[in-house]
Amino acid sequence: MTIPETTQLAGRKRARANGWAKSVLRFLVIIVTTYLGLLAVTFFIGRVIPIDPVLAVLGDRAPAHVVERTRELMGFNKPLYEQFYLYVRDALTGNFGTSVLTTNPVMVDIRRVFPATLELATLGTIIGSLIGVPLGVLAAVKRGSIADQIVRVVGLVGYSVPIFWLALLSLLFFYAKLRWVAYPGRIDIVYEYSFTPVTGLYLIDSLWQGQWDVFRDVFRHIILPAGLLGYFSLAYISRMTRSFMLNELSQEYIVAARAKGLSETRIIWGHALRNAAVPLVTVIALSYAGLLEGSVLTETVFAWPGLGLYITNSLQNADMNAVLGGTIVIGSVFIAINILSDLLYRTLDPRTRAR
Repeated sequence: MTIPETTQLAGRKRARANGWAKSVLRFLVIIVTTYLGLLAVTFFIGRVIPIDPVLAVLGDRAPAHVVERTRELMGFNKPLYEQFYLYVRDALTGNFGTSVLTTNPVMVDIRRVFPATLELATLGTIIGSLIGVPLGVLAAVKRGSIADQIVRVVGLVGYSVPIFWLALLSLLFFYAKLRWVAYPGRIDIVYEYSFTPVTGLYLIDSLWQGQWDVFRDVFRHIILPAGLLGYFSLAYISRMTRSFMLNELSQEYIVAARAKGLSETRIIWGHALRNAAVPLVTVIALSYAGLLEGSVLTETVFAWPGLGLYITNSLQNADMNAVLGGTIVIGSVFIAINILSDLLYRTLDPRTRAR
């Protein structure tokens, strides 16, 4: 290799390295900006709402000097910018204060209740993906047919019907009438004190410990709320799958594949869906994040001891430390899932890496 060629190759490597460095820096700036925006929103919500956090701790009949002393200890007598700095510092270290309702540190409560929400949302996403993707493919392949219309109606109902109404109806039908599922809650009281969870994910823990009776009981409790969340996830995933597949089926490579004599099964599942899977990953990730943050009503109706029910009970009792701490955790999870889906999208699609 000649000297000019070597110099040119080294220049290309430096340019590629600079490009990667700029991409990483831009990515970090976006993450930091988004998280600071989340903290700023929750901070000002906590200051705008007509609830005095000091009185929420001490009660309305506390002496004035005790109120003033507590306000000073909690830092509410400081300038607003200094309060925001302390708020960000504490949030970054996982210190969201103490819950008025449980008297525990908020982060301790969140570690206790979040696995229930995680398990519920994960199972709902699995159900929605396993059913929604094939339905979307079927609707795209049979465009304009009765099957397509049925899939679209199913998705429309999933978007339109309030989840709490459907949850109450499902409880009435599947629990009160048919007795196919267990009553609201996460586990039967018979097993509540004899079963010791390790990860907080009851299905996995009961399987790992070989307690099949506990696994069956937990499954009977979770299947109905997870099925409802899966249905609403299915509505979104099937609609987007149909849209992506229609776009792929109209491409020239599909015409070329048919001209080569490939079977429709291989064309649809081996070529079209494979290319549609790249943006579909982002759709499923966003659906998963939506279930993690949007299962409040489902957890309330089914008395599911997750983060949504924890935030609801805290809000009803003016426990703003718990409300804001839970909101920050949910927002952080949403940001993390968006980041992971973006990285996965860039990994699966070479065109995005070339930009």
